[in-house]
Amino acid sequence: MNEQNFPLEKLLEASAGSIYKVTVLAAKRAISLTTGEKPLVEKAGEKVLDNALREIRDGKIKARERK
Repeated sequence: MNEQNFPLEKLLEASAGSIYKVTVLAAKRAISLTTGEKPLVEKAGEKVLDNALREIRDGKIKARERK
């Protein structure tokens, strides 16, 4: 798999099948990475949105379930 590809199926697994939640989760994580939080994946140093999507794809972060 090309490292720059982020399969939608993998991203949706982390968000209970909601593309809206993937978008919000990625945006919030990218902002937190921009403000100094450490990346949770080993391949750091790229664009913050790529890092955020990689973390979502790898299951490092997930959207919270509403109760």
